[in-house]
Amino acid sequence: MQKTIFITGASTGLGKATAKLFQSKGWNIIATMRNPEKETELGRLENVTLLPLDVTDPEQVKITVAKAISLHTVDVVFNNAGYGLMGALEAFTDEQILKQVNTNLLGVIRVAHAYIPHFREKKSGLFISTTSMGGLLGFPLHSIYHATKFGIEGWSESMSFELGLHNIGIKTVAPGGIATDFLNRSLDRSLHPAYQDLEDKLFAMTDAMMESAATAAQIAEVVYEAATDGKDQIRYIAGEDAKAMYARRLEIGSEESRKEIRKQILG
Repeated sequence: MQKTIFITGASTGLGKATAKLFQSKGWNIIATMRNPEKETELGRLENVTLLPLDVTDPEQVKITVAKAISLHTVDVVFNNAGYGLMGALEAFTDEQILKQVNTNLLGVIRVAHAYIPHFREKKSGLFISTTSMGGLLGFPLHSIYHATKFGIEGWSESMSFELGLHNIGIKTVAPGGIATDFLNRSLDRSLHPAYQDLEDKLFAMTDAMMESAATAAQIAEVVYEAATDGKDQIRYIAGEDAKAMYARRLEIGSEESRKEIRKQILG
C-alpha cells in the first residue's frame, strides 16, 4: 500500500528535498507551505499535493490537517518549518522572541496535536521533527533558537512514552550546516554594539561553516532512514559536522564542551 508523508516548510531547502526524495520512492506527498501558489516545481510531480500552511496559525493548522487526512491516510508527519534567530538576547524585541518560539516550537506541537487522533485511531504513525545540532549543544548568540530546538528534543523524548502506548513513533533529525540559502532566507540576525566583537567572530565562523555543509538532499536521506528503518530510536544526527561535534560533546562532557566552544570562538 502506498504510504503518505505530510511535510511542513516544503517550499525550499530540506523540506523540498525531502518531498522530492520520498516522491521518487513512490510515496504520496502532502507538501505544505505558506504560499503554495508560488511553488512551481513540486506541483508538477506525480502524487504530490500542495496545501497552504502557516504553522503559527492554529486555525489553519486544524483546517489543513483535516484536508490532508481527507485526501490520504497519513503515515508520517515531518515537522520541518522553522528559521534561525541569531544575536544577543538584549538585541531582540519581544515580537522577535515570540515569533521564533511560535514557529519553531509551538508550530511543531500544534501540528502533532492535530495529528495524534488520526494516528491513534489507526494505531500507527510517525512524527519526525527537524531540530539541529543546536538542539544538542549551545553556541553564543543563538539563545532563543536553542531554546526552541532543545525544547523539541525534550518534548519528543517525553512524547515517546505516551505515543508509544498507541504504537505511534516520534523522532528528531538533527543536522549541522545545510548548504541552502538558509543564511539569506531563513536567518534573522539582530545586532547590538555591546556584542560586536562576538558577532563578527561568530558570523564569520557561521559563514565559513556553511561553505562545507551537507546538501539538503543528503540530510533528506537521513529523514528517509528515520521514516523507514523501524527502529525504536529518537535522535538521528545528520551530517558529518554534527556527528563530529556531538561525538566530541559526549566524549568530554557538556561542561568541558561549553568551555571548548567558548575558547574556539572567543580565543
